Amino acid sequence: MTSYMQKKETVERKWYVIDAEGQPLGRVASKAAVLLRGKHKPTFTPHIDCGDYVIIINAKKVELTGNKLENKMYYNHSMYPGGLRERNAKTMREQYPIEMMERAVKGMLPHNRLGRQMYKKLFVYEDEKHLHEAQKPEVIGLK
Repeated sequence: MTSYMQKKETVERKWYVIDAEGQPLGRVASKAAVLLRGKHKPTFTPHIDCGDYVIIINAKKVELTGNKLENKMYYNHSMYPGGLRERNAKTMREQYPIEMMERAVKGMLPHNRLGRQMYKKLFVYEDEKHLHEAQKPEVIGLK
């Protein structure tokens, strides 16, 4: 008996909406990463991008547990001397909620070409309005 291997031509993609309001950041990001990878499907194939499209709304209202608002740091470097920029999670949530959510999801995807291809199917919005009503996305809840 052989294992089923899906072909990229036969992948059927759906659209999902995740509401991040009042939910922990990691829980929202891990659910989004599972949907983007396609691990929730019985036809999951590791070397094929068989995941679905994910829309995350209310990124500005995501929760962080413990002391992460003050202690969790986000780093960027411009590759110039003294070019290190560091921001805490409180600043990120107030000023850059979309980037904060995208970083969390991207860190949970494979770090290769396939992961970059999956990441392109993620759409994050800081409030409840999004531009994908025509795709008839299905609202998915977190458990």
